[in-house]
Amino acid sequence: MNSAILNKEVQVFIDENLNTDISKIILKGSPFEGISVQELANQIQAKKKSENKLPTWFAADDIYYPSKISIEQTSSEITAKYKASLVSGDKIIDITGGFGIDSYYFSKQFKEVIHCEINTELSKIVQYNFKQLEIENIDCFAGNGLDILKDKSQTFDCIYIDPSRRDEAQGKVFLLKDCEPNIPPKIDFLFTKSDVILIKNSPILDITSTINELKFVKEIHVVATNNDVKELLFLLEKNHEDSIEIKTINFLKKGNQQFNFIYNQQKQATYSKPLTYLYEPNSAILKSGGFQEIASVLKVDKIHQHSHLYTSEKLIDFPGRAFKIEHVLNYDKKKLKRLLPENKANITTRNFPKSVAQIRKEINVKDGGELYLFFTTDLEDKKIVIVCKKS
Repeated sequence: MNSAILNKEVQVFIDENLNTDISKIILKGSPFEGISVQELANQIQAKKKSENKLPTWFAADDIYYPSKISIEQTSSEITAKYKASLVSGDKIIDITGGFGIDSYYFSKQFKEVIHCEINTELSKIVQYNFKQLEIENIDCFAGNGLDILKDKSQTFDCIYIDPSRRDEAQGKVFLLKDCEPNIPPKIDFLFTKSDVILIKNSPILDITSTINELKFVKEIHVVATNNDVKELLFLLEKNHEDSIEIKTINFLKKGNQQFNFIYNQQKQATYSKPLTYLYEPNSAILKSGGFQEIASVLKVDKIHQHSHLYTSEKLIDFPGRAFKIEHVLNYDKKKLKRLLPENKANITTRNFPKSVAQIRKEINVKDGGELYLFFTTDLEDKKIVIVCKKS
């Protein structure tokens, strides 16, 4: 941590260059003694990335930013605030602390927070920033979080873990056992320290496989922002053997979409040809696998077992996108082109053998306009196109 970066003139320079082409700054070199141009560039880029993701940090004075990668990998404030709402109590330990966004929001729910970070430099930065943010109930420890937890004699109301989701070759991993730390073999030990464990996982992890790797899963939260799944949260409670509730939330600029259901409860969907309205579930629901449940609970019909598009005669409040159906036709390029006088359309494929790019090339249509085309398969296994307008 280079404290010279916190000098007033350096901070002014960083703020004045947030929108400057970073390559130009690097070519000019650093105008400050004791600060490399690479350090300056990182502060500018990391702060710029925080503008929308971490507005509290962005708005605060004299915040010291870690590497750009740390900012990219950290929770957003939206998701951190949500996960903090799931737990509360006197003491929580965050054994994979990172840049501390989650710990910051846990500090609003707990009297005492312990932030553990194996990277000594990052731990110093986080500790400094918490002082700038006037947070007084977080203690920062540099070191392996599991080792720190073993050394603590006390128990906690919750243990929070965000395992690293890359293997030694820096490739993406799809199973919890391939993350670092490897949580499944340590579950029994963790439950000697707390009755509640909250694990943040990558959205690429398979939900069923992760349930099978863990013990006492009580809730699974699928968290999306602007229809992009960001996190899978697994809430474990010691000796919980009842049903598992899956809760989906999609944070949007205009309100939030939520849908909850019980995992593996064998709900059955009804099926129909496309009716008056068409619905496309948001990404959190698609990730959750609640395809039968949403049809059963909201009383809408699926148009095919594998299409994951829904329909109804009357418009309902649906957690996703809703459309008024204008036409339904068999996949015929000539007929379709006659319906597109502006040669523009928004295209989606669901359970269809061709990609969006292939279809655009075949019918020579540009992206945009007020028409939405869903290329899919109906109940009779016919390839159809549903032409819609947003409802």
